[in-house]
Amino acid sequence: MSVTQGGPPASDRRVRRTHAALRGALIRLVEDRELSQISVADVAEGAGVSRSTFYDHYRDVHELAEAACTGMIDELVGVMTALGGDPETGDPIESLQTFFTALGEHASLYRSLLGPQGSARVIDHIRRRMAAAGLMRSTGKSAATPDDPHNVPAAFVAGALVGVATDWLQRGCAHTPSEMARLTWPILSDCHFDAHAAAPPPRP
Repeated sequence: MSVTQGGPPASDRRVRRTHAALRGALIRLVEDRELSQISVADVAEGAGVSRSTFYDHYRDVHELAEAACTGMIDELVGVMTALGGDPETGDPIESLQTFFTALGEHASLYRSLLGPQGSARVIDHIRRRMAAAGLMRSTGKSAATPDDPHNVPAAFVAGALVGVATDWLQRGCAHTPSEMARLTWPILSDCHFDAHAAAPPPRP
């Protein structure tokens, strides 16, 4: 395996370049048409690679779409103070503004991914990442048992943000990111991740 002094193997660099080319081609294509109307051949042609090369890396366009948004979503989740429901850990309104700003910068992509003709896999992927991040940020847990009460607020906040973001995108981003942050935070702030919250009393 060819390795450049002080750098990653050449094969790794080639893989990263191919991934970047495919993701870039998809992002450009989704500016003009719905995700469901984009074929593997379209993406391969836009990236300057063969269809067989595409299939060496991804099973289909939806898997590529998930990969294309993963890095962006991870970066957004990393600054989302609002996911933890704790305003003392940072500025939740500012983090929400960053979130909506980033979505707006790639509105066509996210509109296609989250809209009625989008990808259920991508929607579930985003929701799960947000829920996991909310759980980690608020409780320090990387995972929870199925009956953990913290699952409920984490899932609620994640689902709410995905729903609000989808509606905003479908309405053509009518409100500014700043306005969306101010409108969204008061609702999310009511959902606290209290590690010592009492469970509801058992029914008699």
